Amino acid sequence: MMTAKKRVLIIDDEASFTRLLKLNLHHTGRYTAEAVNDPAQALAVASEFLPDLILLDVMMPCMDGGEVATHIHASAKLKGTPIVFLTAAVKRNEISSHQGRIGGLPFIAKPVDFQEVVDCIEKQLRQSPAAQAKRTDTRCHWR
Repeated sequence: MMTAKKRVLIIDDEASFTRLLKLNLHHTGRYTAEAVNDPAQALAVASEFLPDLILLDVMMPCMDGGEVATHIHASAKLKGTPIVFLTAAVKRNEISSHQGRIGGLPFIAKPVDFQEVVDCIEKQLRQSPAAQAKRTDTRCHWR
C-alpha cells in the first residue's frame, strides 16, 4: 500500500531557490511541493494547497517570515501546520547560540543542504501536535 505524498509549501522570494528545492523534493518521490515567491500571496496559496509543512524564508521584501507565520497560525485551516524557517541571517556556526530556533520555530541556515532539509521535514512531520506542545528540542540541526 502506497502512502500519500506529504505536501510541502516553500515560501521564499528567491524564485531560483524555490524552483530547485521544489524539483528536488518532487524527485524524492515522497513529497508534493508548491512554491510561493510573493509573501503577500502566501496565505492564499497555503489555504488552497493545505500543506503538511511549510518552509518559510525569514527575510523577504514587503512582509517578513515572522509576519507570514503569524498570519498562517491565525488561520483556522492552517494553525497546526508546522513551519520551519529558512534563513541566511543565522549562520551554521551560530545555531547552538539560538538553540536551533527563531521566534520559537525551528530553522535551517542558508545555504541549505538538501539532505538536511529532508531530515528536518521528516522530523517535524513525525511529531504529533501533542508532542509539539511538549517538546523541548525541535532543532533540525545536529552538532
